[in-house]
Amino acid sequence: MEDLEYTNNHIHQGETSGKMARDYILLSFIGMDVLFVVAGGILIIFALMIESKSSDEMTVDTVSRNLLLLICPAKAAIGNAVLIFITFLASVPAMVIPSTRGWLKLHGYMTTICALFTMILGLSIWFQTLKTRTNLFTIWLAQTAETQSLLQQEFNCCGYMNATTPPFVVDTTCRNSLVAANLGGCVGPFSTFANNYLDMVFTGAFGIVGVDVILIIMTAILLKDRKEKERYRHIDEKNGTGAF
Repeated sequence: MEDLEYTNNHIHQGETSGKMARDYILLSFIGMDVLFVVAGGILIIFALMIESKSSDEMTVDTVSRNLLLLICPAKAAIGNAVLIFITFLASVPAMVIPSTRGWLKLHGYMTTICALFTMILGLSIWFQTLKTRTNLFTIWLAQTAETQSLLQQEFNCCGYMNATTPPFVVDTTCRNSLVAANLGGCVGPFSTFANNYLDMVFTGAFGIVGVDVILIIMTAILLKDRKEKERYRHIDEKNGTGAF
């Protein structure tokens, strides 16, 4: 009798432990899924900020940042964020219906696509940092004299490569050729600022990819847990003891 009671208690403890483990797996998945959709929100906020800043009036304090934002892929970031939101919605049935695995598999595939999409965005910005000086020179040449003057005032420099390449814009910072020659070109400080700013942007993108990868792992773990649960349920049904 005592042996039977011990066995029943042991089984009960095992079932309780298994249930707690499954709850922990599901809660961990839900937590990462929430972080995943938050990352999508950050992406779309960043993309909308790019769109809004592009129409802002240039000032000494904002000109360099606004010009750099224009080379970031805003529309692609919005598309990526929308895909993240759709992927999150695909996970809702998987959370609401514990026995389903189809929605969970779909969510896993879509999360993988989101991770690849975000990684491509991050890599595209990272590639910009490999040829910063050339890209900024193209941007500089495309600006009006007023915008070039704002850049000169922000970085306390004259011209891009130097005071003559291209020729500096006469303003309060670069009053004449002698002052301009002494201050030097904007290529150094402008490139340093651009690299630091773009490093922050693509690091953020890779951080989002990290969240995606962890979510993919949690999805695989939850799928394995549900597959095992279904297998035990079939075994119990064959033994006539009911569903697990």
